[in-house]
Amino acid sequence: MCSFWGLMRAYWLSESWREAWGLTSAILVLTALSAQASVWFAITSGELINRIAYFHHPSTPTTPMELLTTAATLAAIAIMRDVCFTAVRHFFSTTLHRKWRAWLDRRFNDALLDSNHTHFHLLQMGSDSSGSAVPAPDNIDQRVQESIKGLTGGAIGLAMGIAGVVLSLGFVGSKLVEMSSEVAGLEFLGSYGSACLAFTAVAIYVPLNTAIAAKLGGVLQRLSGRMQWAEGSYRTELNALLHRSFHVAVLHGERAQNVVNKRRYLDIDQTWASLNRVTAGYMGFELVHNFIGSRIVAYAPGLLPYMDNKVSLQHYVTGAELATALINECSWFIHVMPDIATLKANARRMTDLAKAIETVQRPEEFYAQTGLYEFQYTEQDPALGLTLEQIGLLHAGTELPFLTVDRLQFLPGEWTLVVGESGSGKTSLIKAINGLWAHGRGTVATPRHARILYTAQDIKLQAVSLKELVCLPDPASDYPETHVAVALHEAGLGEFIDELPNEGRNGQSWDLLLSGGQKQKLVLARILLLRPGLIFLDEATSALDTQAVRAFHQAIIDHCPEVTVIAVMHDVSSIRSGSGADFFDSVLTIEKGVAKKMPIAAWLQTAGGNGGQTMPSP
Repeated sequence: MCSFWGLMRAYWLSESWREAWGLTSAILVLTALSAQASVWFAITSGELINRIAYFHHPSTPTTPMELLTTAATLAAIAIMRDVCFTAVRHFFSTTLHRKWRAWLDRRFNDALLDSNHTHFHLLQMGSDSSGSAVPAPDNIDQRVQESIKGLTGGAIGLAMGIAGVVLSLGFVGSKLVEMSSEVAGLEFLGSYGSACLAFTAVAIYVPLNTAIAAKLGGVLQRLSGRMQWAEGSYRTELNALLHRSFHVAVLHGERAQNVVNKRRYLDIDQTWASLNRVTAGYMGFELVHNFIGSRIVAYAPGLLPYMDNKVSLQHYVTGAELATALINECSWFIHVMPDIATLKANARRMTDLAKAIETVQRPEEFYAQTGLYEFQYTEQDPALGLTLEQIGLLHAGTELPFLTVDRLQFLPGEWTLVVGESGSGKTSLIKAINGLWAHGRGTVATPRHARILYTAQDIKLQAVSLKELVCLPDPASDYPETHVAVALHEAGLGEFIDELPNEGRNGQSWDLLLSGGQKQKLVLARILLLRPGLIFLDEATSALDTQAVRAFHQAIIDHCPEVTVIAVMHDVSSIRSGSGADFFDSVLTIEKGVAKKMPIAAWLQTAGGNGGQTMPSP
């Protein structure tokens, strides 16, 4: 789906092809019936005009009953065309729109949320990977939500317009030829004279105006794309404000934020003003086109035969109505040009996103575009634990690593504390072990079949039930509620046991309801339930007091005795239990860009040996 046509046909060639083609066939049949109804409408309109003209005829006057019957027939045709054909076709087209959008939405969500963490890698395009051959997609949420909706709706409208033209040329055109008559000066055409004039008038008038519409449409397309970008940029800023609202309040940064918001909205306002001017001009052009087409171009070809008394008034009006129907159908490009402009903008945004997704689904190739990427991830005998060899972490565009590791091994059941100055690379190393660092080299061998759990300091909870939050990444159905309730109780969140099925309270999600410490206890409940073999704790107890941190660690030791733990902690005063026993077996120190591991006893002796009072700042 990285090209326009690939995006257009994917649904019809997918596993849902029966649904797609069934709805499409229904739309085509109804479009054909609507085109045929236009022929019936034109014939009956001519007949009604003729009966009105003959109402006072001296010899064969139209009776009131005949007039009413013809008028009723015309109304019935109009109702059948507009209600039975057009309205029902609209239902099928909107159903196709809904189904196609849902299918595309699933495809893009499946791609973003695959096991390869594509959504994470995609966001790196705009950060440290600016040299990527594929530009970083802005406002991904807008693309998935609004652009897919606009793309599918615009494409269906465009396809229906093309189908209408083709079918009208068949039904309406054939009727025009059937009713054609000689035209003075064009006798060499025989009885096809008036039909040829009508087709020639349409062939000149519609393409000429279509060319003008295409020029205006190009401007509309650029402005539509700019408008989408501006709207998405402003919405992104508003979302960011909601996420950092507390920090803005603490800094009294409302004035600065207001300046940013006004600048983002000014871009929307200026683009909108330009779009309004061009749209108004296009509307005026379209109205003039419709008037001239239906009242001059459509009636002109049959005027000469009528003036020469070669056709009746009924014949003349019927031919003009047929020509009007033909002009209207052939002018679909003009009528939907604003939608086509939006369609092109939406299609470009979605194909750009698809290209970006395809690029980052091969992280090693993607990151290699902007720096070294020579990580190797393997599995080994669980008895060997976790092994790191020849690790070197780099930033994009740099050649010298900011952190190196010669060889490190973390055995089953071993607890390792990671310490180092702020910015030394503690979190970066954990990210690299978990395949979430962009540039560097080295080999990471994890225990075969071991469940790995990585938790960070800043915990964001998804909008799902409390039980699902505890069970992640497994389905909640895999665990009885009693097991989840026990885990919550052991983690110190027993007051929430009765709310396991709930997604929050009073319309607020658990992410907003739980405090930072409660979120970290929720992580502990997850550990106690899932019993992972390898745990990475990156400031995972920063919101807890000393007693709660000790309870956190003690719970893991009591329920997961064989687990390997690697923990980054700033406050190391609670690395011992209340009885004085060390939770950790070893310490990984990062100094001057080099990571080294030593037994906890040796580090404590170097640090002062009193359990954290004179230890160096991590």
